[in-house]
Amino acid sequence: MNAVLIALLVLPLLGAALTLAPVFGPDRATADRRALRLNTVVTGAVLLLAVALAAGFDHDEPARMQATTDVSWIPALHVRLHLGVDGISLPLVVLTALLTFLCALYSEKRLPNGDTVPSAQAFVGLFLLLEVGMLATFAVLDLLLFFLAFEIVLIPMYFLIARWGSGAKVPAANRFILYTLLGSAVMLLGFLLIGSKAGTFDMQALATAHGSGLSHTTQVIAALAILVGLAVKAPAWPLHSWLPDAHTAAPTVGSVLLAGVLLKMGTYGLVRVLLPVVPDGTTTLAPYLGAFAAVGIVYGSLACLALARPGSKGDLKRLIAYSSVGHMGFVLLGIASLTPVGVNGALFANIAHGLITGLLFFVVGALKDRYGTADLDTLAGATGATGATGAALYGRAPRLGALLAFAAVASLGLPGLAGFWGELLAMFGAFDPAQGLSRPAFVTYMVLAGLGTLLTAAYLLIVVKRVCMGDPEQPAPVADVADLRRYEAVSWTPLAALTLLAGLWPALLLGLSNPAVKHLLGGG
Repeated sequence: MNAVLIALLVLPLLGAALTLAPVFGPDRATADRRALRLNTVVTGAVLLLAVALAAGFDHDEPARMQATTDVSWIPALHVRLHLGVDGISLPLVVLTALLTFLCALYSEKRLPNGDTVPSAQAFVGLFLLLEVGMLATFAVLDLLLFFLAFEIVLIPMYFLIARWGSGAKVPAANRFILYTLLGSAVMLLGFLLIGSKAGTFDMQALATAHGSGLSHTTQVIAALAILVGLAVKAPAWPLHSWLPDAHTAAPTVGSVLLAGVLLKMGTYGLVRVLLPVVPDGTTTLAPYLGAFAAVGIVYGSLACLALARPGSKGDLKRLIAYSSVGHMGFVLLGIASLTPVGVNGALFANIAHGLITGLLFFVVGALKDRYGTADLDTLAGATGATGATGAALYGRAPRLGALLAFAAVASLGLPGLAGFWGELLAMFGAFDPAQGLSRPAFVTYMVLAGLGTLLTAAYLLIVVKRVCMGDPEQPAPVADVADLRRYEAVSWTPLAALTLLAGLWPALLLGLSNPAVKHLLGGG
């Protein structure tokens, strides 16, 4: 299985290198078509490898690192090429492979407009390089390799936003790269401090040591640096301000991967690095992380409510971006509780958010393609029927409207869908936090999170009402909107099906993560 994991990383890297070769055809149309087909084939092969990795995974021992490779890479710096997956990282690897394949499939029919030619080959090369970085982040077990993988994703995503985005795309891309690079630099300082004091960057060895050999002061300083760096990517309030602009400007597939995978890199790092490597420092900072998480939940929901109000000219993509700040707040709250229940809830919410928000951005991207805008007032007016409600997306494009409504109710945490379990378990973790944490403070955070769930339901139901049913006082357009197209159905149906499956069968994920979480929290 270690060969499968290595192939998982090498294959998209080779595909990205191939896009630099002049082998795609004599004219631009042929080259673009072949490059996009290569993207689909490579990402499809990566998905098959991820499924094979999951099938060959020993589900009786999810706490044990499997499919491992451990060879010396840079002996002078004690850096090793150490790869492996366990019950925490395996679902994220599969999610990443799935979302990249669905985005490649979607792009084959709906390539974002580029500024220059040839756009398709450059797009595919950057897309596959992005996949390499995302997959490597969840597979590497060395702190410096983790940092390297963390950085690889920044350049492709920058160009995907700046070149294939819309609106104020260059300022949004600049803000994205500035925030994330500064956060990564701070995180690297924490990694170097740990490596210099512990004598190794190996994440498994550091997790087994569980902070022994590192003084309390060293742990606090390292934990603070790593927390700040990862919180930027998470994104945690108040370090989130790059996210709405990036999502608003990004192309559809860029938004899907940004929300579905890149945000998870930050929260995954908190679980993989902070909890087992610097446990004392994490315990010291956990109350502050919980406070920022609770504020982020309420803040994100209030921002979405403001954008959803009639007359506010709120952008629907921007609204979903702010909703991610609130949803990722639940992930951070679960991690801050330092309990198996809370951390399991955080990991479940990670996967659920990737599925649900990926679906939301796909649907909203389709609406923007059809109407030329994601402005909520325009969508509500453009889809509304004069003098009567209920003749908007539900009446004009019922399948598209149904998918939007499904994703919205899943996002608000309806029981039976994936969004429910992660938020519930995160609040349970806050209700009874780990020993040494203030229970009254965390109960307060739990109450704020509960208020956030009500606000989330409010703004998502307003969005569904306005876009799917329309504003009756607004004039209807002359032309009807196209309903769900075949390539859209093929790209989006797996996300809807997995959202339902995870909601009805949460043990599918929790059975993998729970033993691994207990192992990490216990010093393994």
